[in-house]
Amino acid sequence: MSTSRRSVPLLKTLIAQKSQTRAVTYMPRPGDGAPRPVTLIPGDGIGPLVTSAVEQVMEAMHAPVYFEKYDVHGDMKRVPLEVIDSIKKNKVCLKGGLRTPMGGLPTRHENVDIVVIRENTEGEYSGLEHEVVPGVVESLKVITKFCSERIAKYAFEYAYLNNRKKVTAVHKANIMKLADGLFLESCREVATKYPSIKYNEIIVDNCCMQLVSKPEQFDVMVTPNLYGNLVANTAAGIAGGTGVMPGGNVGAEHAVFEQGASAGNVGKEKIVDQKKANPVALLLSSAMMLRHLQFPSFADRLENAVKRVISEGKYRTKDLGGYSTTQEVVDAVITNLD
Repeated sequence: MSTSRRSVPLLKTLIAQKSQTRAVTYMPRPGDGAPRPVTLIPGDGIGPLVTSAVEQVMEAMHAPVYFEKYDVHGDMKRVPLEVIDSIKKNKVCLKGGLRTPMGGLPTRHENVDIVVIRENTEGEYSGLEHEVVPGVVESLKVITKFCSERIAKYAFEYAYLNNRKKVTAVHKANIMKLADGLFLESCREVATKYPSIKYNEIIVDNCCMQLVSKPEQFDVMVTPNLYGNLVANTAAGIAGGTGVMPGGNVGAEHAVFEQGASAGNVGKEKIVDQKKANPVALLLSSAMMLRHLQFPSFADRLENAVKRVISEGKYRTKDLGGYSTTQEVVDAVITNLD
């Protein structure tokens, strides 16, 4: 399952004043501060630049994590076995974008804070395609009760534990009555167990239109696989672009953190050559990773530093209206660490 966080307030004036008190955010057990291993995949294009940014900031914070780095590239036929073994052992991975073969910041809207929770193990991404006869290809969409219930439960649990008020299920059940109908049936059943959280449904095409016209109406959105990709990228577009949107793929035992929307500039060699890739999305994704590892105070420090740099506006990459290099943004974030 994939969780993507998009927040326009992040891109506005976010730091009104610095709190003078320190809250206890975590009561550790003996040994909880021991450094945790994390599998690191720099990836292609801008990936090495932005993952290097994360490494520098983590070192500056003395964060209790260390990285096991592996070279994985989009043109590989399969992920090397040692990388899979590392992820299984460490249970947490941070990755830059992979080049996939083809087969304040001014924004239009205010008060937008959307979380997109996307099922990412089945649907149209199951890879079940075949040529029936020459010139006719059949692609199968797989929806199961198990996976639909699992992602619905995660969405409602996320909303409940993070004081969110509404969960919206995105679907196309008016056309795909059985497949998306099963997804909605699962969401409705789970919704009955969370009476304090409002539940509603929206057809995916109307959803995209509503996102660009009135995005503030959405809170937590739960989607099947393909729709989640569309919704997440649309939400990223209205909230500052893919360069500022964090995300994570969270399973029962393992988690992989990366940009929350498609890394559209992974293959832009000019950005790589000029070393001007935006590191913000992966820095915020690494803050999500720190929370996953139960290091909330380190996550807060990192997020607050990134917010200060963005709101001050002095150091921004080109996609955010500035001229800074990746390293200049990294240095600014490190300077703003508490």
